[in-house]
Parts: sequence; structure tokens; C-alpha cells
Amino acid sequence: MAMKAPIRGLSMVPSPSSSLCPPPKMVLVRCPPLRTSFFNGGVGRLKAMGIQTSNCNALKCVGRGGGALGAQMNLFDRLARVIKSYANAILSSVEDPEKILDQAVLEMNDDLTKMRQATAQDNANSLKAQLEQQKSVVDNLVSNTRLLESKIQEARSKKDTLKARAQSAKTATKVSEMLGNVNTSSALSAFEKMEEKVMAMESQAEALNQLTTDDLEGKFASLESSSVDDDLAKLKRELSGKSLKGELPAGRTAISSSSGAFPFRDIEIENELNELRRKSKEL
Repeated sequence: MAMKAPIRGLSMVPSPSSSLCPPPKMVLVRCPPLRTSFFNGGVGRLKAMGIQTSNCNALKCVGRGGGALGAQMNLFDRLARVIKSYANAILSSVEDPEKILDQAVLEMNDDLTKMRQATAQDNANSLKAQLEQQKSVVDNLVSNTRLLESKIQEARSKKDTLKARAQSAKTATKVSEMLGNVNTSSALSAFEKMEEKVMAMESQAEALNQLTTDDLEGKFASLESSSVDDDLAKLKRELSGKSLKGELPAGRTAISSSSGAFPFRDIEIENELNELRRKSKEL
């Protein structure tokens, strides 16, 4: 609540008697009106303000022959003091405590809003800096993750290749061991022996076949010659007893005398010869 502060008093400050110094100056002391304060938990009273008006430098010219100018300056000072006093009195009389309180609250709200804005801006700047920092960290993590994924894929491909090579090496080792256990020299010698044996058997069969053929031909020849001679002799005896000389019996054919054999051949003899040939072929 604002109150009009009365003028407490006027005091005259004496100065040393000298022709170079101005006349005594007047000091006006006024207590300021009471104002509300929301600090320190209550309404406090502001300190008294002292208004001292003096212009010693301007009044020093009195001793140097400027008395009229010094008096004029003193008059202006007094007029200014009077105007200020009336202005203070008018302001004190028109002050409304409620309006002052409302204005103070508005100013405090404005200060609070500005403070909140400043705090929000500071937080935003801090968060922006953190965001930039975290963004770089995230980008680094993403790049590292992609690099790790590529390395894992490469490791998988290499693993499959190494597994295939290991399997091939195992198979080659087993084949080498199997070939090492097999005695190729003995196998080749066995093949050679079997080949020689087969060749010997073929030679033996060919020789037997040759001998058999020669023997059969000899037998055939002997059989043919003996049987033919016997048959001819028999026929000769039969013909000599039954037929006339120079006649041929039925079923006989003449043979040229140049052959040296009997000039007659019987069909039965031919049949016997054919039967002997057939039996020889079957053997």
C-alpha cells in the first residue's frame, strides 16, 4: 500500500566564510512512499532516498565576478526542486495499491514466462547438442553393425567352403588308404597268370581240335576205303554168280575204268558212308 511521505525537514549546511564559495546549500530529505515487496516474505519499506542538489562548480564563479549568473543558476535549481516536489506529491496521491499489485503480478508473470522460455530454449539447445552427438553415435553403431553382418556372411560362406574342402580331403585320404592296402603287383601278376592259363587252354583246345580232325579224316578215309573194297568184292562175287558178263543189275551205275576201282557202286554203300560222316561230325 502506497502512502504519501511527508517532508521530514530542511537542513542548512553552513560553509566557510569565503568570497569564492557559494552561499549555503539546502538539502531536501523526503521519505519515499511505502511499496509492496514480495521478497523476504512480507511488505517491507524501501530505504529513504536523499536528494541533494548543489552546484558548487557553477557557484564558484561568484568570486570571480559572475554574481548575476550564479544567482540565476540558484533560481533554476530552486525551481527544479519545487517542480520535483510537486511531481512526487502528485504521483504519491494518485498511486493505487491494487493497480500496483496487479501490475507487479503481471510483471512477475512476464518474468516467469521469459524465464520459462529461456529455460526451454536452453534445454532445447542442450537436447539438440545431445541429439547431434547421439546421432553420430547411432550412425557409427549402424555402420559397425553392417560391417559385422558382412563379416558374418563372409564367415558363413568361408565355413561352407572349408567344410566341402575338408570332406573332399577325407574322401581322398580314404581312397589313398584303400589304394595303399591293395597290392597292385600281385593283382597284375594274377592277371598275367590267368591270361597265360587262358592262352594255354586255347592252344590245347586248338591242338586237340587239329588232332581230332586229322584222326577223323584218317578214320573216314580208312572206313571209306575198306568198306568200299569189301562192298565191291561182295558185289563182285554176287554178280559173278547171278548175272551174265557185261550186264548191270538194277540200281547200279557205271564208273569209268580209269579210276582203278570196281565199275559198280551201290546205294547202300552211299548211305553207310553218309551215316559214318554224320557220326564223325557229332563226335
